[in-house]
Amino acid sequence: MALSGIEIYKLLPQTNCKECGFPTCLAFSMKLAAKQVELDDCPYVTDESKATLAESSAPPIRLIELKAAGGTTKAGNEVVLFRHEKTFYNRPGVFVRIADTEGAEAIAATAAAVESFVVDYVGLELKLDGIAVQGSAPDSFAEAVEAVRGVSGLPLALVSQDAAVLEAGLGVLDEAEVPLLVGATTDNWEALAGLAAGRGAALAVSGTDLDALAELTERLTDAGVEDLVLHPSASGLGARLAMQTQIRRLALKNFRPLGYPTIAFAGEAADGLETSAAAQAIAKYAGFVVVDTFTPELAYALLVLRENIYTDPQKPIQVLPAVYEINNPKSSDPVLVTTNFSITYFSVANEVEGSGLPAWLVVTDAEGMSVLTAWAAGKFDAERIAKSVKEFGMADKVDAKTIVLPGHVAVLSGELEEELPDWDVKVGPREAVDLPAFMKAVLA
Repeated sequence: MALSGIEIYKLLPQTNCKECGFPTCLAFSMKLAAKQVELDDCPYVTDESKATLAESSAPPIRLIELKAAGGTTKAGNEVVLFRHEKTFYNRPGVFVRIADTEGAEAIAATAAAVESFVVDYVGLELKLDGIAVQGSAPDSFAEAVEAVRGVSGLPLALVSQDAAVLEAGLGVLDEAEVPLLVGATTDNWEALAGLAAGRGAALAVSGTDLDALAELTERLTDAGVEDLVLHPSASGLGARLAMQTQIRRLALKNFRPLGYPTIAFAGEAADGLETSAAAQAIAKYAGFVVVDTFTPELAYALLVLRENIYTDPQKPIQVLPAVYEINNPKSSDPVLVTTNFSITYFSVANEVEGSGLPAWLVVTDAEGMSVLTAWAAGKFDAERIAKSVKEFGMADKVDAKTIVLPGHVAVLSGELEEELPDWDVKVGPREAVDLPAFMKAVLA
């Protein structure tokens, strides 16, 4: 049972030390009751109070960790329905499903491609998180898992409703691995519970409605299996969205039988809707997303979507404020200016680099905001730009002293001329894609 803010307050030291970041213990206790802070933020809470508060302070959605030699994939620990309320913590793991009927050679080829897939996105390396192996028979399943493990160390989901099939797959894995077993139903949960408990694996339970899922999780927790994942097996995008949203809402209201991350099999959607189902699952609210189709373009789109949704809105992706040399610029080449918001920086840098034109790029500290947002917030103005130009010693690096402002902040040109009287201030285009043409026409 969750405790109220007042009940939590009575268990806190009540010193109002402010070391937790709040002015009073009461304010902290209210945030703790709302799942908006962690109990560890209080440096003076007693062990006795910690034990009492553990249930109340625990995230409403259990953390599940799948482990393998190639890394760990986490899901759960979420505390809000909407990202702007606080943040989302664990990006949904994107898995590719491979059937044991495909043959060892084809299985190994697909697994190797999944393992090696990586793309650079605004300075971040985006990768797939795991492989789901679909089993049909013990022997072929063991061979399939072995083929995957021969080329990939990614975390695994083993998928079958047959305990003998899953046991055969588990037998191939190193004992230190923590896979996800997918396939528990009202008919086989006891056998699969024994496998999961004996191996320390997480277990996904399937149900066509919330009552069936809640009943199964209660049976399994009573049997000692606590690391659970929910598989709401609804048909149709609308029904899937409704169940995923209802599960998240009930979990956040501390309905413990549904307080677990979910898994979505996008390949089970109607023909032609796998991509839509995967995108929907990433947005609302799957902890693991399994696709049957692996192509670089699909993987890239899903991973970029995930990154955009799961970036902390209170902590923009930033690059280091500095001067960046593009295409080996000389002292006669122009100086471009932008903010340290990663997407802005990479948009400018990639367009200029791709054109082959040399330039100096001065990245000004704007607290990770885009050009217009930073200007509106007073974080990107003539004074700050001039300070960066002087701080990075640009006057000693160039002779021409031509500096180009982003077109969206043309209004700053007069002020920047006053701040940098020795410089020729020009206003560039509004969009990065137009920079190469501008540089050839105006700066050549």
